[in-house]
Amino acid sequence: MEFGLDVLALLALAAFVAGTIDAMAGGGGLITIPALMAAGVPPVQALATNKLQSSFGTSGAVYAFARRGWIDFRRIAWPAGGAFAGSVGGALALQAVDPSFLAGLVPLLLITMAGYFLFGPKPSETDTRARLGEGALVATMTALGFYDGFFGPGAGSFMATALVALFGMGLVSATAHTKCLNLASNVAALITFVIGGQVLWLLGLVMAVASLAGGQLGAHLALKVGSRAIRPLLVVMSLALTVKLLADADNPLTAWLRTFLV
Repeated sequence: MEFGLDVLALLALAAFVAGTIDAMAGGGGLITIPALMAAGVPPVQALATNKLQSSFGTSGAVYAFARRGWIDFRRIAWPAGGAFAGSVGGALALQAVDPSFLAGLVPLLLITMAGYFLFGPKPSETDTRARLGEGALVATMTALGFYDGFFGPGAGSFMATALVALFGMGLVSATAHTKCLNLASNVAALITFVIGGQVLWLLGLVMAVASLAGGQLGAHLALKVGSRAIRPLLVVMSLALTVKLLADADNPLTAWLRTFLV
């Protein structure tokens, strides 16, 4: 596929904004995937190309958080391995199975997540006692990695919420470690999509440069403002993604609600 300079510039801008938001709260795909599809990229290629550009943005965020000492790589190594393995399975499944059924489930999960941050206990800035153990952490991230490779929207937000609610991390720490998990799942899905020949390289690399810059900015803002910005941004991105998914007339949940309300 060929794209004009104007389209490339707009997609690069979308990638920069998405990289910034993704580094702070996740949900950058809410911006880039619709932008890619609006430019005429088919759905599977849009997801594959998005994994390329988001891998760069997430790498930048990981570097920025790690440089300031916010990431314990030994603690997150096994969960990241689980996210990698799960994402490979999800990306393989995406190329063989219609993922539309997930579109009906995800809005319910996002609303639950937004409710947790709106009405639940205020997340701590420091780590607290985990409710579940290491094995549960690996299993949870493997499942979320599969979701990220298979469908994707909100995966980073789900990971951050799990780290806060179930595994005792402070919100900034959870955001930092989520970038490692997200990077693992992004790279795994990207490798699988590359093997499947689904990635649009020129477009993805142009967006990747912008996403890398956005990831650096987002990580800087997350460390500067902490949970004061991350918590409301998680809620906003969750609700925005819910609205976007429900706006699709083909969404199973939308169809059910229409039938129920009528």
